[in-house]
Parts: sequence; C-alpha cells; structure tokens
Amino acid sequence: MTVVTRFAPSPTGFLHIGGARTALFNWLYAKRMGGKFLLRIEDTDRQRSTQAAVDAILDGLTWLGLDWDGEAISQFERKDRHAEVAQQMLAAGKAYYCYASPEELEEMRAAQKAAGQPVRYDGRWRDRDPSEAPAGVKPVIRLKAPQTGQTVLQDRVQGEVTVQNAQLDDLILLRADGTPTYLLAVVVDDHDMGVTHVVRGDDHLTNTFRQIQIFNAMGWDLPEFAHIPLIHGPDGAKLSKRHGALGVDAYRDMGYLPEAIRNYLLRLGWAHGDDEIISTEQAIGWFDLEGIGRSPSRFDFAKLDNLNAHYMRAADDARLVGLIVPRLEAELGRSLGDAERDLLKRAMNGLKQRARTLVDLAQSARFYVAARPLPLDEKAAALLDEKGRTVLKQLAELFAAEADFTAATLEARVRGHAEQSGEKLGKLAQPLRAALTGSTVSPPIFEVAELLGRDEVLARMSDAAGAA
Repeated sequence: MTVVTRFAPSPTGFLHIGGARTALFNWLYAKRMGGKFLLRIEDTDRQRSTQAAVDAILDGLTWLGLDWDGEAISQFERKDRHAEVAQQMLAAGKAYYCYASPEELEEMRAAQKAAGQPVRYDGRWRDRDPSEAPAGVKPVIRLKAPQTGQTVLQDRVQGEVTVQNAQLDDLILLRADGTPTYLLAVVVDDHDMGVTHVVRGDDHLTNTFRQIQIFNAMGWDLPEFAHIPLIHGPDGAKLSKRHGALGVDAYRDMGYLPEAIRNYLLRLGWAHGDDEIISTEQAIGWFDLEGIGRSPSRFDFAKLDNLNAHYMRAADDARLVGLIVPRLEAELGRSLGDAERDLLKRAMNGLKQRARTLVDLAQSARFYVAARPLPLDEKAAALLDEKGRTVLKQLAELFAAEADFTAATLEARVRGHAEQSGEKLGKLAQPLRAALTGSTVSPPIFEVAELLGRDEVLARMSDAAGAA
C-alpha cells in the first residue's frame, strides 16, 4: 500500500501557523513512508474563499519547503462528483429527501431547547413518502444514519474513541440548491484521491464520526485517522494573535528561517527522545504518528528565537546576505552595489553569531553600508565626548601609519597604545566602536575595521572626531 496523506486548508485567510504544523506532519509522514503528500483547497464556501488566500497558502507552503505531489485540487470544481455520490446513496436507500422548511427546523430547535433536549434534526422526513412533499419546496438530501449502536474510531493519536449513534442526527449531504456540504465533499475527495491517512487537528474529531458514517454508507474503506491536539499559548489558553496565531507570512516578515519554523513546529506536539534540534533529514527518518502527544502544546517565542539563532549560525553566508539585502535596501531607500554585497558576505560570519532573526541581522549589518556621516545611537554619541574624540585622533594617527591593516595588527597597535597611555583597552576600543558602527554593540571591532578598510575607517573616525 502506498501511503497518501493530504493537507486540505480552506482559502478564507492566510496559512495559519497551526495549519502549517498540520501540513508539516502530513508531509513528513508521507516522506517517511515513501508515499504521496497531496494538497486540496477546500473552497466550497464561495462567499469567503478568495484567490488571494489560495495564493497565500501556496506561497506559505512553498516558503516552508513543503512540496506537494501533483497539482493542487480545488474542492469546488468537484461539486458535480459530490452530488453524484449523494444521488447514489439516495438510490441505495442510504439517504432521503427532506422537505422541512427553515421555519419548521427553527421551531423544532426552539422546542428542543425549551425541553432541555439536545438540538438535532429529529428525522421527520426519514420515513415519509415523498408524495407528501409540500408543493414548491426544494428538498435537501440527508444521510440515513444508523440510530442505534455506536460508531468507533481507532485513532492513531487519541486511541479508541466511541460515540453513540443516537447522538448523531441525519446530516445534510446535498443542500436544496444542489451544492454539497463540507462533510460529504471531504469524504468523496479523500476516497477519490486515495487518501490512506487523515492527519488533522482534534477540532475535527466530531466531524470524523459523521464522515465515518458516510464512508460506511458507500461501502468504502476507511482511511486511518490521527487527530492532533491543538496549539495553545504560553498561558495554556487557546492560541490567539497575541500568542503567535499568525500567518506563516508574518513569521517570514519577522525574520525567521523556514528550517527553524519546521523544526519548531515539529517539536510542538511530537517528540523524539530529548532531541530539540532536528534537521529536516532527521525528521523524515524519525517521524511517526506514535510520537504525537495527546496534550495540547504551548507556543513559546523564546524557544523559537533560540532555534532560529541556531539555524542562523549554521546558514550559508551568501544566502543570509540575499535575505537581508531587501530589508536593508528598503530601510536605506537605495539599492546596494556589488561591493557592498561582497562586504556583507565577508562580514556575515561575525554578524550572524549574535543575531536571533533576520531582522536582528539586518539591523546589526546596517552600519557596514550606511552612508557617512554615520548615525549614532544615544550611547554611542555619549562615548564621543571630548575625551573620546581625543582617543579617536590618536588612534587615527596609528591607523594611518599602519601598513598591515589587519585585525590582529590593529589590535596589537591599540593595546600598545593603551599600555603607553595607562588606559584600559576598553576605554580606547569603545570610542572606536562608536565611530565605526554608530553603536556600543558590534562584532569584534578590529575585525570590523579590517573589513571596512583603511579609507573608510579613517573617514568614519574623522567624522566622529570632528563631531561637536
């Protein structure tokens, strides 16, 4: 048997971070089992579905590196097939026409509420002859669901879950206008696409029992189900925007790398011993449904930041340059030339050691390509008082006369000057840092000086030493 999983988002908004985790789990399981990962856009809600949302979902999955097999399937385009299956169930006596009007159904619900009963369809047209149908009323088609016994789900995550059939009513398969309901469409699509494993959030658990009844009515084999607990915020409450319930695109904008997001989402509800840093290759080799926990996981930005910092340090320098250049160009309001890009690449190893996100990285790299005179932050400006400017003038004389303009030589010269003047090295290095970077925090300052080069270093020192 070839394992076939699927991700089936509704295109009513961005690719939610919880949806991204569901897609990841399906993708990993298919990869692990040598199977297929399919993508189905559940766009039957025509009023809320938009092409912009479809594009956002495809873009988010692509950015995450979750490639799917074949073309993305539109559920709406399969509506005739869904209606055909409803008619098959009708012909087989597994479904029936219901002519109850909306007003009748509302009265029924009100009476049930008043009597303290569960609100569900009471089967009033289940065994009536269609000849009794009121004139001019277009019927819906309802499933003739079993009324006794129980429906049992052997879930790969939740274990055995049972519901009494008396608690489930005769759900609508086809609306009066001939359009299929979500529950019917999902079952037909999963069957026709050959889906063998349905891995999704446990908020679908109630739907699953109804869908099992449709599978059974059609005599179709059931896929295996695995219902994943939802993601909660750090406080244990349902994940909201303040916790991180954002679109995948927002995480990209916040400067996270896709491999870090994949690693973090993998660990939200799945474990492999005590391993925290898990490469995609390891994840494919290790992932199984049994490793998914039954308890909701908690989103933690601090852990995500730490993971992202790890992947930033491991990332290729040229790739990081390509990722931060658009951010720098937007902030500077100009394009960066080849020489500036080359400078950033040579500086990247020192820059990425401290950065947690691409936003941090771009901000820390900005001084390399900023126009003179360099803007100074408040702390850097405070260092460049009269004494600081005097230090710069003294160091400028040393630097101007130095033939070997390398980090090691420059540091040796400044240390020698510190010993002669009786100053601590930091008292000399900090004004230099302020002059060259505009900040009090940077990569090792003598490495910065070597990368900037003699002319640019002397020019920045002159700017700062001459500042009022």
